[in-house]
Amino acid sequence: MTPIIRLENVHHTYHIDGGQTVPALAGIDLTIQPGEYLAIVGRNGSGKSTLAKHLNGLLLPTEGEVWVKAWNTKERQYLRDIRSTVGMVFQNPDNQIVATIVEEDVAFGPENLGLVHPEIVRRVDWSLEQVRMQPFRHRPPHQLSSGQKQRICLAGVLAMRPEVLILDESTAMLDPLGRREVLDIAQRLNREQGVTLIAITHLMGEAVYADRLVVLQAGRIALQGPPHELFSQVERLRELQIDVPQVTQLALALHKRVGTFPKNILTTTEFVAAVRQQNPAPRFTSPHQPKQTTSNLPSSATKPIIQVKNLTHYYMRDTPLQVKAISGVNLDLHPGEILGIIGHTGSGKSTMIQHLNALLRPHKGQVIIFGQEIGQNKVDIKDIRRKVGLVFQRPESQLFEQYVGDDIAYGPRNLNLTREEVRARVRRAMEIVGLDFEGFKDRLTFTLSGGEMRRVALAGVLALEPTVLVLDEPTSGLDPQGRRELLAYMLQLHREQGRTLVLVSHNMEELAQVCDRICVFSDGQVVLTASPGEVFSQPQLLHDLGLDVPAVTGVINQLRQAGLINSSEAVLTVEQAVEVLAGVL
Repeated sequence: MTPIIRLENVHHTYHIDGGQTVPALAGIDLTIQPGEYLAIVGRNGSGKSTLAKHLNGLLLPTEGEVWVKAWNTKERQYLRDIRSTVGMVFQNPDNQIVATIVEEDVAFGPENLGLVHPEIVRRVDWSLEQVRMQPFRHRPPHQLSSGQKQRICLAGVLAMRPEVLILDESTAMLDPLGRREVLDIAQRLNREQGVTLIAITHLMGEAVYADRLVVLQAGRIALQGPPHELFSQVERLRELQIDVPQVTQLALALHKRVGTFPKNILTTTEFVAAVRQQNPAPRFTSPHQPKQTTSNLPSSATKPIIQVKNLTHYYMRDTPLQVKAISGVNLDLHPGEILGIIGHTGSGKSTMIQHLNALLRPHKGQVIIFGQEIGQNKVDIKDIRRKVGLVFQRPESQLFEQYVGDDIAYGPRNLNLTREEVRARVRRAMEIVGLDFEGFKDRLTFTLSGGEMRRVALAGVLALEPTVLVLDEPTSGLDPQGRRELLAYMLQLHREQGRTLVLVSHNMEELAQVCDRICVFSDGQVVLTASPGEVFSQPQLLHDLGLDVPAVTGVINQLRQAGLINSSEAVLTVEQAVEVLAGVL
């Protein structure tokens, strides 16, 4: 079979100001077949996005060749053919949106292919329907959430009907249901229409469905092969700082506990089948009670440090385009707790948390922060923002200085600290997020990978040493090792310095492990606020809201439905699941 894409000894080096060079790819040889489903994984900065941009001629090799069909990407007369063949959805949706109305943005690609108007209309309708964004077709993109923008970008590429579809972390900002829908669309196009699918992801639960997995390290291919083959090499993957799916982690832990249980399992379906084979006639012996995670649920006697009372906020207020973003929200934040916030894309999570440090003011209701009501005229905004630090959903948008050290130092410098104290705060903040001070302080910010930019933006907020830290999708776009490290740093701040944390996330596994309470949003309102065990014990409610449960919780729920276990305990972690299953196998 003739490859649809072929890379031969591809090297790429970025040349930046001052004569600096940054090597990104080093000798990549890769062949991609028509109709293949390829997943590319690796640490932040390993070269994944750089590699993807070579596949449709957005970047040209410093050395080596890239062929798309019979076209060499270096021959510019073929770029139109190459880019109509290979469509790419970028990591950041704002880099891809060009029009002021959603349907016009989706139509941009087909228009540039020279299609007739009826065909353009048909393709726009079809692609918007595929990503479930028909109701938003007349909205300005800037009024959409990041997840909704990402769907629009996918619709724009789908409307061009490419033979190759590249998804560069394109599900990172989506809620679990949206993530499943986008992957279902892409996999259906791959399966039914033979579209070649290339998915760059940090979510190993997505990578397991690929035909082939490619692991990058420092711009080179470290491993490649079928997912079952690669995910069985746990120690090697750990050396490469790559995770394995939570279902696989459970199978490995159970194999260590019950030696006959198979360990090479990637999906819930495979796991349920393995349990059925091990125990076709369930004994239902009394399992050990799973260890419950420690909780720091706020006492009713504890005075909240932030109170949100009947909060309502509109976008484009008092105009024909007015949209109610949140309505009647009530929420208290107590000192020293970790509060998780979940909700479907566009449910109002980001709008609500921007009230927590007075970036937005209430249109109705009250927000009281450390005794100050932000709706009043005489409010010390600087004091509020010193105490409540906010890291945005795309923190790379917060970077504005040329050098990393200067960007992190910006906040402390405005606190009128001494030069030595500013330097000390910058060093501490960089250490917290896992950036080497000497190695990164003089790096140009625009040369960083997406994950590195997120760490720098977080360090800039941490350098202010706020009492409350609000993080909007803090681990989105980070590799598995980076996610673990960042969460460990946040928990260390919480444990050692008593920081209050608010985490907005679509990663249910992380929230289940670290949060004291979880607040569930839907359509701009609070549906439920409770402990992780109470929230994730309601899978049907969460599913109806476009959410999900942690993968290991989903496994236990499937086993219950199949009649293979009868435990009613809330199971949120691998350790708890092993305790339940070891008693019945």
